[in-house]
Amino acid sequence: MQVEAGGTDAQESQDLQDKERAGIQSVEVGFALLEVLAQAKGPLMLRDLAAAAGMSAAKAHRYLVSFQRLALVTQDSRNNRYDLGPAALRLGLAALSRTDAVKLARERIGPLMTQIGHTLALAVWGNHGPTIVHWEEAPEAITVNLRLGDVMPLLASATGLCFAAHVAPDAIAPLLKEELARAQKLGRTDLPANTAALQALLSEVRTRGAARVMGTLLPGVTGFCVPVFDADGHIALGITALGSQAMVDADWGGAVCAPLRAAAAQWSLDLGYRA
Repeated sequence: MQVEAGGTDAQESQDLQDKERAGIQSVEVGFALLEVLAQAKGPLMLRDLAAAAGMSAAKAHRYLVSFQRLALVTQDSRNNRYDLGPAALRLGLAALSRTDAVKLARERIGPLMTQIGHTLALAVWGNHGPTIVHWEEAPEAITVNLRLGDVMPLLASATGLCFAAHVAPDAIAPLLKEELARAQKLGRTDLPANTAALQALLSEVRTRGAARVMGTLLPGVTGFCVPVFDADGHIALGITALGSQAMVDADWGGAVCAPLRAAAAQWSLDLGYRA
């Protein structure tokens, strides 16, 4: 009898584990509906929502009934379309309030540096312009005379161009005017010669999703910088890669720029940004 009881207990434990696994799987399946709604441009009909989540309309409806009870989803009685509900909004706002862009980037920059193979830096917009707040130096890094807290020039650095392309014009216009005048006075032919040339360059930065300089800040050094955006669509930080012109793949779709853009897109997504 003791053996049988032990066997019964073991079976009950196994059944419980199976139910728990099924429950978790069920949550994962249902979450697909919430993910579709989060990525959609507006409310969706049941058939469209179900199709995008890869399930039948009947199956999707069962999940949606539960989500409505939890206020994760709402349904418009006028057109029967589904959208995210107030509980989903509260969860999202709570997550955003606890997300720090620089902290998130510091946790992830090491693997990114290993992937790219060149020194990476993080910059934020400070009182005087784009400011370096973190370095992740590659094992075979070139020697650069830059320090934490340094403010990057707007015209000569990839970091500066990246921020100049995305910071609010009113906030950056005086700094740009000052740097343009300085470049003209010094006769810098490798920098934009006037406002029209600068605006064309910044437009290219926005189109490409990255800024690039080759020897304009540091002789023999190529730099890329990509923007990371927050939930409000503002640039939260820039990820900059630096390396020797002889070693860095300077192609826009190459081994440096492409991983940088992919990382920036994911980090922006994790900060709540939706393009």
